[in-house]
Amino acid sequence: MSDEKKSGNGADAPVRFDTKIAVLLRDDLETWQRLNVTAFLVSGLGTAFPEVVGEPYEDADGTPYLPMFRQPVLVFEGGKETVAAAHARAVGRGLATAVFTSDLFATGHDRANRAAVAAVGTERLDLVGIAVHGARNAVDKVFKGARMHR
Repeated sequence: MSDEKKSGNGADAPVRFDTKIAVLLRDDLETWQRLNVTAFLVSGLGTAFPEVVGEPYEDADGTPYLPMFRQPVLVFEGGKETVAAAHARAVGRGLATAVFTSDLFATGHDRANRAAVAAVGTERLDLVGIAVHGARNAVDKVFKGARMHR
């Protein structure tokens, strides 16, 4: 079953997706941190959910480019408490969730990142961002209280 639904007729008709990809960042991060955290958080979605990745791109000269997500990635922000509450709701609902903790700014590779997360219990994670993929309405409920990133 396709995740997207065409509304109206024609190729330019708006598409409504059954699922949502959303990122929630702590609002006290520096700009470079927000960008870095967002990139890391969404990086695993394509392998965990290959259906969210579209077809490869090609320009008019035939130069090939990598595929990207075929649906928007919505980016939100909120305070530390908002991120923690959204994380608890996402985990409680069993939604696919990626986490980025403050400890990961001090690590230098994947193994160290995983060890830093594994060293802390769920409720004590110092979260600076999460990414969630799931049904639209479930993701909306998880991100309640967050605001669109400015």
